[in-house]
Amino acid sequence: MYRGPVDEISFTLMQVAGLKAAIDDGSMGDLSEDLANAILAEAGRFSGDWIAPMAKVGDQHGASAKDGVVTMPPGWKDLYRNWRDAGWNALSAPADHGGQGLPLMLGIAALEMWNSGSMAFAVGPTLTMGAVEALEAHATPELKERYLPKLVSGEWMGTMNLTEPHAGSDLATLRTRAERAGDGTYRIFGQKIFITYGEHDLTPNIVHLVLARLPDGPPGTRGISLFLVPKFPVNADGSLGARNDVFCASIEHKLGIHASPTCTMVYGDGRGSGQPGAIGWLVGEENRGLACMFTMMNNARLAIGIQGVAIAEAATQKALAYARQRTQGRAAGHKGDGMAPIVHHPDVKRNLLTMQALTRAARSIAYACAHATDMSRRLEGGARERWRRRADLLTPLAKAFPTDVGVEVASLGVQVHGGMGFIEETGAAVLLRDARIAPIYEGTNGIQAIDLVTRKLPVDGGLVVDTYVSELAAVANDVRASNQLGFGLTSFKLDSAVADLNEATAFLSKAMADGNVETALAGATPYLRLFALTAGGAYLARAALADGASDRIALCRFYAENLLGETRTLKERVLIGADSLAAAGAALVAD
Repeated sequence: MYRGPVDEISFTLMQVAGLKAAIDDGSMGDLSEDLANAILAEAGRFSGDWIAPMAKVGDQHGASAKDGVVTMPPGWKDLYRNWRDAGWNALSAPADHGGQGLPLMLGIAALEMWNSGSMAFAVGPTLTMGAVEALEAHATPELKERYLPKLVSGEWMGTMNLTEPHAGSDLATLRTRAERAGDGTYRIFGQKIFITYGEHDLTPNIVHLVLARLPDGPPGTRGISLFLVPKFPVNADGSLGARNDVFCASIEHKLGIHASPTCTMVYGDGRGSGQPGAIGWLVGEENRGLACMFTMMNNARLAIGIQGVAIAEAATQKALAYARQRTQGRAAGHKGDGMAPIVHHPDVKRNLLTMQALTRAARSIAYACAHATDMSRRLEGGARERWRRRADLLTPLAKAFPTDVGVEVASLGVQVHGGMGFIEETGAAVLLRDARIAPIYEGTNGIQAIDLVTRKLPVDGGLVVDTYVSELAAVANDVRASNQLGFGLTSFKLDSAVADLNEATAFLSKAMADGNVETALAGATPYLRLFALTAGGAYLARAALADGASDRIALCRFYAENLLGETRTLKERVLIGADSLAAAGAALVAD
């Protein structure tokens, strides 16, 4: 059974990602290490005692839909109520609307443990938290007063409605339309698909944030507006009004996260009370909806990244426990008689250490992104802007690399279990099934790579990237200066990885500056992996230097000497892969 790795999470937050330094210099207000650790301990306990035991029920029963009504798995209403009543939804929410105002770092760390317990459960509150951020940043005072308190408390839940059958990542072709009603409200008509928690029976109201197009809006993404469309509009006295004209037409039957209702939502087909058209309120300005939605999406991408960390952690715990008790064959390092636990076999050791190292590297990147976001919100002036740009740089890394790692580690977990991993009863397979969605939604990992190369590398003439990579290089120097033999070739491998990253960065930056966009795009995905592997190695080294424990140093060395060598191949794919991709790819598009 999963148990929250509270000590490891706390260490990574404090010593690797920067929370301790921020607490010490007063950047985190009244937060103390003791309080942070108490919150983490309780989040870990709740996940292990309440959420994890319900994961199997959720996977086996799933969510069901009939006549527009979605019913959650047995016991999940009680689980959600207990989670909400414990105040978890309000952890990092704004204090002005009933939240606790704690750092995002703590919220993301708690979210990791809830996702490890059940990703299908945690993804629902993730969207609510994102809706809170978008409304806090862009809604009118009246909308905030009417909707935010109950979203913050978790009494209501929120959704994000972007995707349409013909418009996935390319929102320029979005067709859902909005019409001005003449009274300050709008009427929304259209269909959205893949809407997470679009309908359910956990809360009495659901607040949808919907992208739609006004009839006189400019074409493309410049003509998209954002609207708040509640399942039940709220009356002036706070009571719920008549049912709005928004309904769930169906839910999807998916590979994983079965208990998360993935809905097709229909707006304005006349099933609601009153005239046709779902009643909506504008969030932000007309034709500026995409900018508003990105407030929600950017932090949602970090939250999805932490899903990858969570699945990887759960898979690692499960595989290690199995490998310690499953006996098979004889092993040279096993001193007992008879068959040895498979954890003694070198190939199993390699798989388990790879799982552990990748999980910790991914966690460090995600927490570092959360730290940068916190600092960008809590500081002022030039420091605020520097941290904002750091957060922007790390967001595609923090979404893509951890979610790829989640799939890789969950797959290795099945392998460690052997044939039993392919059997549902062990629980290894469900982690792999659940993990597979994370590299896809909230912007596919390919889109994250494009964002990194085309938008983030050029910022400040490349200074943001150069500054960050210089920090990674400094870690290699610190390892070298430590003179600890246990690090082996770590400093050399980190130096090589940083050199590979610098060479690839220079190549892609020049390609973009010269207008060779196709060349840059061809190298984007291997570049993101190269970048993240290098950062992950530096963070593991930083952790080993801060702790000095032999097992942490040994894991850092394992990562450097067994995994970090991939950066050279990734660099070559960036530098020389575009031509062969174009030549071979021509056959794919031929008639």
